Amino acid sequence: MPLAFVDGRVVVGNGKVLERASVLVEGDRIAKVAARNFKTPKNCPRISLRGGTLLPGFIDAHVHLCLDGSPDPMTSLLNAPPVVSTLKAANFAHATLMAGVTTIRDMGSKDGIDFGLRQAIRAGIVPGPRMLVSGQLICMTGGHGWQQGREANGPEEVRKAAREQIKAGADLVKLMATGGVLTPAVEPGSEQFTEAELRAGIEEAHKAGKKTATHAMGTQGILNALRAGIDSIEHGVYLNDEAVELMRKRGVALIPTLAALCQIESNGVRAGIPAFAVEKTLKVKPFHLASIRLARKAGVPIALGTDAGTPFNRHGENLQEVKHLVRYGGFSPLEAIEAGTRVGAQVLGLEKELGTVEAGKLADLVVVDGDPLADIDIFLQPPSIRVVLQGGRIVKSNPKEEERG
Repeated sequence: MPLAFVDGRVVVGNGKVLERASVLVEGDRIAKVAARNFKTPKNCPRISLRGGTLLPGFIDAHVHLCLDGSPDPMTSLLNAPPVVSTLKAANFAHATLMAGVTTIRDMGSKDGIDFGLRQAIRAGIVPGPRMLVSGQLICMTGGHGWQQGREANGPEEVRKAAREQIKAGADLVKLMATGGVLTPAVEPGSEQFTEAELRAGIEEAHKAGKKTATHAMGTQGILNALRAGIDSIEHGVYLNDEAVELMRKRGVALIPTLAALCQIESNGVRAGIPAFAVEKTLKVKPFHLASIRLARKAGVPIALGTDAGTPFNRHGENLQEVKHLVRYGGFSPLEAIEAGTRVGAQVLGLEKELGTVEAGKLADLVVVDGDPLADIDIFLQPPSIRVVLQGGRIVKSNPKEEERG
């Protein structure tokens, strides 16, 4: 049965905002978008947009559903039986979808949790966002993320590790170019995989038609990954002019994951976060913020990603990242929303299906109370999410919103 959203603000996702628009959904697709009301099919349910705003379903390009957002999620993951971690992940997936995030990219899991959950969501066994998954992240022995990683050393081992993830069903391959915050005894800015190791993994992924991403904080590690042909830079703390120019020329996106930084900083050791993680976060913060501004000024594509699952960076609170992009990145509210819709779709290779409210695309849609272009804090208030549509199916709604037409 068709469904119509009528008479209200629509953020298209391509720079356009329609103030008194209507959108018709038929099956799993958007059938029509108009800047005014239009005649709807007989007995078509109508949802009024008065007092609200319709947007594309949001895309979080960097989450870890196997991490629980506790003060020390890596230790929690290591200590939990796989079945417990899986049940947690299913709950986190549901919370993410209810928050208006209809698609995610899971950037490192353990025990095949991401593969199983993706299958369960596709089969309708559990509710959750559309998932693209990387399987195990690939790191050097003892490198950042080893707790949920496939450790490998040398180009041929990295090549084999990439082949293993692709064989298991990975949508992309994630490689660890540098140290990070949540792993003890490693430095965020330090180089880990070499350029040759990164190139081996990237070549294998690209041969299989898969995209690649890298955890890359330090300048040399970022440059190694870019020269090796990486598709996206995650975090990107110590960017320099050379790295930014390479990213701009090659269309390599930055996913800053500001929520991870902000939550560690605001909660700190008093909340139980390991002291080493807090210390490293405070150390990298000014460089992280400067890197985002440098990339944005140069015209590097920047997508929304939260690193959800890291300390106090809870699944279901993903849209806090929109405000962080405005506050710390210098984005306008419309630009920040597009980072989480159109740009995210491009990063995932799904721009023909998702990211904008346009006829022919999948009907992933979100309706919020008020105008987020005037008050970006709307996204921090869960009750403001009135309706969530995923592939044309209502997965969250307020029955009072619907009126027969």
